[in-house]
Amino acid sequence: MAPAAAVGVVLLPLASRRWVRHSIPLALLLLLLLYLCAWSFRALSGCRSGTQSCIPEGTSPVQVPRQSGPLEAPEWEEPQCVGPQGVVGRVMWPFRASLNPEGDVALSQYLAGWRALVRFLTPLGSIFAFATSEAFAKVTTLEARVHGPEAAHYSSLVAMVAWERREGRLERPGIAPRDTTSSSGSRILLLLHRALRWSQLCLHRVATGTLGGPDAGAQCSDAYRTALGPHHPWLVRQAARLAFLAFPGRDRWLELACPGAGEAEARAALVRVAGTLEDVYNRTQGLLAERSLLQLA
Repeated sequence: MAPAAAVGVVLLPLASRRWVRHSIPLALLLLLLLYLCAWSFRALSGCRSGTQSCIPEGTSPVQVPRQSGPLEAPEWEEPQCVGPQGVVGRVMWPFRASLNPEGDVALSQYLAGWRALVRFLTPLGSIFAFATSEAFAKVTTLEARVHGPEAAHYSSLVAMVAWERREGRLERPGIAPRDTTSSSGSRILLLLHRALRWSQLCLHRVATGTLGGPDAGAQCSDAYRTALGPHHPWLVRQAARLAFLAFPGRDRWLELACPGAGEAEARAALVRVAGTLEDVYNRTQGLLAERSLLQLA
C-alpha cells in the first residue's frame, strides 16, 4: 500500500471518531431545547410544580392601569361578533356577568368565560395547545367544586376564600401540591387569574398594533414577559421566547375574532373583549390582594 493511502486509512477512523465526539453534545443540546419548549407551555397558565416558589420577591400591584389609549372607539359601531352569539361575544359576556354588583366575582360565570376563551384561543396554533389544555384542566377542577356537594361555599371568590381559610384548606405560600386537583380553589383561581392577564394583554396589543409596528408574536411575547414570565424559571422563559417566533399573524387573529368582518370591525371587537377581561382582572386582583393571596402560588 502506498504511504499516502496508508495515511488516509489511518486518518479516516480518526475523523469519524472526532465527528461522533462533536455530534453527541449537539444532539443532546437539541433534545434539551425541544423538551424545554414543550415543558414551558405546560407552565403558561401556572408556575412549575414543586416545593419552591418561583415568584420574585415583592408584592404585586393591586390593580393595573388602563391600557394606553382608549379601549373603546366611539366612532365604531358595535361589531356583530361581540354580540352574545358572536365568536368573541361568547367570551366577553360571561366574564362581564361575573362582575356582580356587590363587588365580588361570581365563579360560575367566570369559569364559563374561561371555557369560551379556551375555545377561542385553541385554533390559533400549537403555541396555545399547552396553555389552553392546562387552563381547561384548572377550569374543570374548579367547576367540580362550584357544582359539587360544597357548592354553597363556591358561589363567589369572596365566599370561597373565606370558607377555605376557615377550614384550613389554603396552602402555605410556595408549597405546591403534587396533584393540581388537590389544590385549594383559591390557588387554582390565582393561576387562572395570571393567565387571564396574559390573554388580555395579548388581545389588546394585537387589536391596537399599528402597520409597520411589532408583529403579533412580538407583542404577545412581551405580554408573556409582563404577566407570566416573572413567575417562571429562566429556562422556561427562554424556551417561551423561541416558541413565540412561530406565533400566528395579526390577520389570523382578526379573522377568528370576527369571521367575514373588515379589519376595523375585528380590531374594535378585540378591544372590547380586552377591556372586559381587564375589568375582571382588576377586580380579582384587588380581592386577592386584600386577602393576602397573591403569593399563594
